[in-house]
Amino acid sequence: MPPAPTGRFHRDCQQCELRMRGMFCNLNAETLLNYESIGTQSAYRKGVKLFEEETPCTGVFVLCTGRVKLSCTSREGKTLLLRIAVPGDVLGLGAVISGSRYEVTAETLEPTSLKSIRRDEFLAFLNRYGDASLRSAQALSKEYRSAFFDARRLALSDSAAGRLAGVLLDWGKAASIGKAEMRFAMALTHEELANLIGTSRETVTRVLGRFKKENLIRINGSSVLIVNSSKLEQMAA
Repeated sequence: MPPAPTGRFHRDCQQCELRMRGMFCNLNAETLLNYESIGTQSAYRKGVKLFEEETPCTGVFVLCTGRVKLSCTSREGKTLLLRIAVPGDVLGLGAVISGSRYEVTAETLEPTSLKSIRRDEFLAFLNRYGDASLRSAQALSKEYRSAFFDARRLALSDSAAGRLAGVLLDWGKAASIGKAEMRFAMALTHEELANLIGTSRETVTRVLGRFKKENLIRINGSSVLIVNSSKLEQMAA
């Protein structure tokens, strides 16, 4: 059963400020008009599971606002946090295209709005519009590149500080939308951050304290401001 939304909304996709940077939503006028006519736009509170791994695929979720964490769980019950989805991302796309079950669990990290589209409706849309198929291919390519760089960061980075610097930079760049200031809301606990970069909670706490002391970042409540991106880039390289 799909999760219950907190409400419905209507977003004019042709006027949406996210469309220019969202790989899937950046469609031509005719395709975008049809895209607006399919699916359902809904709002969800924090902590809602949009879908769970190994459950039958029902459709895709195009993220409009908010963030969603993607994770998987081993047979022993250990959870691995894979990545954080941001506005413009298409969740469940691989499962819809392949006709398989969902590979991951998707859970909202904060109040989130999105468009959900049934699998049959979405496939018919792709079959009819070539540019939508191209955007889907690009979105899958983005997922592959993200998985590749995350795996490389975990395997080749010499330190937890370098891995954490890379993650903070990724989030800062995604939140800035091309602006000079890189500021974002930290939605993960230190335990979840540790899970994401393959280290301990204590190490994450210590490294964040070091970053603050060296004036690489500033933290005010849940707000994180990247002060010295070039230094973090050097650490993450």
